[in-house]
Order: sequence, then structure tokens, then C-alpha cells
Amino acid sequence: MSREIIKIAAKNLKKAVPLMLKHQIPTTPTNYALWYTYVSEQSPELNKRLDTVIEQHHTCPPVNAEMLYREYVSDPIEVDVLDMRQNLEAMATELSHSLKDTNLDATQFQRRIDSNFEKLNRIEEEGVSLEKVLGIVRSLVKESDDIRSSTQYFTGQLSKAQQEIDALKQQLAKSEQIMLYDALTGIFNRRAFDNDLRGSLSQSPDGLCLILVDIDHFKAFNDNYGHQLGDQVLKAVAKRLQEACRDGAKIYRYGGEEFAVIIPRSQLSSSRHLAEAMRRGLEKVSLKDRRKDVRINKITASFGVAQWDKNLEGAELIERADKLLYEAKRLGRNRVMPIPS
Repeated sequence: MSREIIKIAAKNLKKAVPLMLKHQIPTTPTNYALWYTYVSEQSPELNKRLDTVIEQHHTCPPVNAEMLYREYVSDPIEVDVLDMRQNLEAMATELSHSLKDTNLDATQFQRRIDSNFEKLNRIEEEGVSLEKVLGIVRSLVKESDDIRSSTQYFTGQLSKAQQEIDALKQQLAKSEQIMLYDALTGIFNRRAFDNDLRGSLSQSPDGLCLILVDIDHFKAFNDNYGHQLGDQVLKAVAKRLQEACRDGAKIYRYGGEEFAVIIPRSQLSSSRHLAEAMRRGLEKVSLKDRRKDVRINKITASFGVAQWDKNLEGAELIERADKLLYEAKRLGRNRVMPIPS
């Protein structure tokens, strides 16, 4: 990540915050993202819609902000997950209300049945007529039918809701996996990387190291053998890198042919050793192009390894590793930087 990008981000934030204060916009993550997008002028349609809302309300009400955020800023998968969570919560609330209603009905029915039984118990003592006895029996039958109908309805509702909940849970699990995992390689994705790095730096970053990995000459694989084999290369590299991870190290597909490894509680020297082991492991990867009946053995990658210190922000840690990675490329590829002293 270049310093220029960081400067642009800071500039946009300096524009967004005063505007939010001016229009009395709460400083929530959603609002920050929305107004950051607004001042960066990434979406003219968003700016037009937001200007209209401000003109009408002299602020941006939470509901409008949420709708605009969903439509122009958020990841569609994120919205799907949110919607599914809200559906689950609504269904749980509905079930809770149904259960309370059924319990209330049952309590009322029990009282009426108890009352009728008391009347039956007094039959012998008071010598009531046959007609009155039959009336009490008919009342008991009706109360039983009412409670049975109520219970059957609730059981049916419960069964239907359970089926819908099971289906939503499956969708939710699938969407959450998509949110955290790269579909091609099966390892963690950039979203997961950003979350984990932010979490690691906010907790106990001492000893935190970062490895950035970039496959050498990856474009040539696609150009010479096609994108299908390029995908196979990405999957094979991801698998070999993941197999080398240990002691809490986690691998992520950072983007394109680039991967990242976060290593907690480590030192630069040991993380560099891990990167070197990964580099050697990749040299042994072999793939066959079935269309051309050719075996691909020359798969290598370049590595940049950086260690966090108290003067570094997360973006600066990434930038440090990124510079070392490109230094490895400049020096001829298939190597780990920095060189041990």
C-alpha cells in the first residue's frame, strides 16, 4: 500500500468528518463509510441521493443512511448475511410471542376445565339434573377441543418455523464462509486478513510478524497455459503455504497472485525461516497441463517479511513487508527479504 493512497484516505476523512458534524450525523462505522464514499466522489448517484436527503431533512436519518449504505457502499454478501440475521431474529420473536399466547391460552383453558371438574364433583352432593350434567360434559369437550386446536396450531407453526430456521442457518453459514474464505483456494480471504490484523494490533501485537508472498511470473502461466491452469497454480501454492503454517500462523489470499501470512508471538528471524521453508516448498510443486501434456515444475515466489514495532500502524506494517517483497522481485525473484544479517 503506497503512502499516496494513505494520504488520499486521510484527506477524504478530513473532508468527511466536518460534513458529518455540520449535518449532525452520528459517528458510527456505517456513517463513516457512507460519508467517506461521498467525499471521495466514487459514486455520483450516491452523492445525488445523499444531497437530496440532506436537502429534505437537513441531516441524514439513520434509516436513509442504512439504505444508502446498503445500496452504494456495502458488500452484497454482507447485506445478505444481515438480512438473514434479521429474519432469524424476527422468527425467534414471533415464536416467542406464539409460545406466550399458547401458554396463556393453556392457563385459561386449565382454569375453565378445573371449574367444570369442580361442578362435576358437586353433582353427587347437590343432586343436579341430567340436563345440567350433560351441559358440564359438553363444556369440558369444548374446552378440550379448544386447547387441542390451539396446541395443534402452535405445533404446526413451530414445525414450519423450524424448517425455515434450518434453511436460513445453512444460508447464513454459507454466506459467512464466503465472507471469510476465498472461493478458489479455500483459504482465508482479504476481508479475514483485514479483520485479523486489526484485531491482533488492538490486543497484543508484540512479536507480530507479517509475510507477503507473490507468485513469480504468474501472468506467464495464464498467457502460456490458460487461466484454468493459472487457477490450479493458485490452489497448489495456497495449499503448500498452508501446510507450512505452524505455531498460530495463518495464511490469507491477499489479492490476485499475492498471499499474506500473519504470525503472532514471533520474531523476525524465525518468521524469515518460515518464509524460507515456504519458498523451498513451492519449488517442489509440480502440476500437469493436460491439454498440452506438459508438466509445470518452475513455480516460485518472492517473500517480504516484516515485524511490527510500536511506531508502526497496520498499514505501515503492510507497506514495510510490501517494499521488501518488491525488493526480492528486483533482486531476481524466488527469494526472501530481508537477507539475514
